[in-house]
Amino acid sequence: MVVGLLCLSTALPLAFLRPLAAGVTVTTASVGSLLIFETLTLAGLAAQLVAQYRLGRGGAVLSAALLGTPFLVLALTGPDGADHRVRVVLVAALAPLAAFAGLAARSHEQNRRHSAIREVIDGTRWENAARGERVRIVRELHDVVGHHISMIAVQAETARIATAGMPAEGAERLLGIGDTARAALTEMRRLLGVLREDAESVTGGDRRPQPDLGQLHELLEEARKASATSIRLILSGSPSALDPGVELAAYRIVQESLTNARKHATGAAVDVELGYAGDALHLRVRDNGPGPPHDRPTGGHGLLGMRERASAVGGDVRTGPGFGGGGFVVEARFPIRTPEPTTPEPHHARSDDARAHDASSHEARALMTEENS
Repeated sequence: MVVGLLCLSTALPLAFLRPLAAGVTVTTASVGSLLIFETLTLAGLAAQLVAQYRLGRGGAVLSAALLGTPFLVLALTGPDGADHRVRVVLVAALAPLAAFAGLAARSHEQNRRHSAIREVIDGTRWENAARGERVRIVRELHDVVGHHISMIAVQAETARIATAGMPAEGAERLLGIGDTARAALTEMRRLLGVLREDAESVTGGDRRPQPDLGQLHELLEEARKASATSIRLILSGSPSALDPGVELAAYRIVQESLTNARKHATGAAVDVELGYAGDALHLRVRDNGPGPPHDRPTGGHGLLGMRERASAVGGDVRTGPGFGGGGFVVEARFPIRTPEPTTPEPHHARSDDARAHDASSHEARALMTEENS
């Protein structure tokens, strides 16, 4: 019995350092003590409880086995006609088994729920990345490809009208070029609409070199040649260093405004004003055309793209008729020192993604609280 006491007492400090080894040692010694001496020691029970605590929930089943085995041995090997103490020992053996079986089931359910939420979060992350890439494609196709196709249509129409004495065959071919370019623009807008349906709430980046305001003179010269109209650049204030994202957004807004002026106010003069004032860059593009007709279709993505580009770098855009209802004006304001980029959130586009993300975050927080309790 002294040997058993020594084994159990030695296992007590070991339970803090190596709970699994201590648990096996204590259980073996306890079973031996019960079979040989028909007794249990307080040191053995204490060592079992410490080992059980140190194993935690991850060893719930093993903990139950370590704690319950000695009691079961005592209850099942006791003398015939044992008194009520045997029943008490049997209950003491079954209680931890039931408790730890419940803990094991709870732990399994929590792990299953964690896995399901991780799958939802990962799926949402990949979906948002794909939407961001589609948005980038939509914007670049609209701003770059759409701009050049529109120039083809305008130049073909201008050459057909402005070239005196052009043979009928040449005029007919130019007319065909213009019609083909306009048809291509219509088809491209339809395709961009399909892409944008699933990709309005996320913006994406681009790894290619992007234009900036240093190339504005080239853009205006190209527009003058295409439309054969007056386009002035008016600068005010002292130019300041701008974030590359701000320069790209301002350049694209000027480009889109010039394209709109060629399409909707053919022949109108255009003024492009850039003003550096304090902590903001002010941009205004205005034409002296007849103004937007009330029946003009509003299904294009140009104005929406302007607002999204400005919002992504902390700016804003306002559009509308000029003074007295004549012409059309695009005004934009950008910060000189750009804050952290923000993702534009059209109301209807945010509703699905944001609700899914908020729900996932809420469930994740609930599970973390449950784990810590």
